[in-house]
Amino acid sequence: MGIIKLDGAKTMLKELCDRRPVAALPIAGRYRLMDFALSSMVNSGMSHVGVLLSNKARPVFDHLRSGKDWDLARHREGLVYLPSDLDGQHMPTTLATIYHNLDYIKHNAADYVLLAQADTVYNIDFRPVLLFHQNTGADITMIYSKAPTDLPGDAVAMQIAGDGCVNDIAKQLTATKGSNDFLGIYLMGRDTFIKIVSTAFERGGTSLLVDGIIRHMNDYSIYAYEHKGFVARVNSTMAYFNANKAMLNKDIWNELFMGDNPIHTKTKDAAPVQYKDSARVTHSLVANGCEIHGEVENSILFRGVKVGPGVKIRDCIIMEQCQIDENAMLRDVICDKNVVISADQWLKGSENYPLVVAKGTVI
Repeated sequence: MGIIKLDGAKTMLKELCDRRPVAALPIAGRYRLMDFALSSMVNSGMSHVGVLLSNKARPVFDHLRSGKDWDLARHREGLVYLPSDLDGQHMPTTLATIYHNLDYIKHNAADYVLLAQADTVYNIDFRPVLLFHQNTGADITMIYSKAPTDLPGDAVAMQIAGDGCVNDIAKQLTATKGSNDFLGIYLMGRDTFIKIVSTAFERGGTSLLVDGIIRHMNDYSIYAYEHKGFVARVNSTMAYFNANKAMLNKDIWNELFMGDNPIHTKTKDAAPVQYKDSARVTHSLVANGCEIHGEVENSILFRGVKVGPGVKIRDCIIMEQCQIDENAMLRDVICDKNVVISADQWLKGSENYPLVVAKGTVI
């Protein structure tokens, strides 16, 4: 069975996560971040997936609904929402939420539990991970990738022996280039998972990683599995901007979306893109329902975006149902959903610090 946690390192995501968990962030024109973890689970043969809800769950319900688009709308098993146990004042930790839903896990027929946080872009087949887990005799398998460059933001680095055994785990403020960067994905037996959660929570713990695993490393056999494909951790506005821009790379796009294991998302029927006579679009990703009169370069436009005559958009991310009126100019800008940029307005961010326009803003 799979379990998805929606929260992540969202403190550096500013306006983008004011009204949604990081897992619900739109990405790549028509997807949400949670689609990558959920699709990877479904493609790996998991038919029973639980979603740990956070305090901003409405966008999650709106996107996942019954789970039909992932073939999880079933009479038995399928998609299950696991609510938090609110006390009216504080939002419980992921560890507390799992603990209060342990009955769901105890009564599940699955032998193994895969827990993933949905703030990372990847396409992983978990079946080889399970085989690795069984062959090594591990109690816990943690999936990691080699950091391609220094990645600011909360990170977990692992020291790994030649046989894959984890010797040390450390929380860091930056994932340094070449380090073994933990992707927030655990695989373990169901009984082991229940024991770790129960022991950590009942002794006052607040973190599954710190209180359940790091403090009890000598009690478990922990191994690491390397994912060698594309990975993008979204833990800051700049990381989100770069993750979207990476989708314009044909090789990365083909790896994520065009292989044998596709990434599924919520279906929305709309007309194809309308490219008007004055339109000029280069090296961009444009979703259905858009209407383009102006120029778009090196950008990503989500569904239903209207680009007026004389508009120039470069190195931007424009989310659903935005309207860019005539002669406006945008560069290095992230527009959240339903933003209106009036005629003749010029907005410019920086290549290393994009300007974020909050959802529903009219400029």
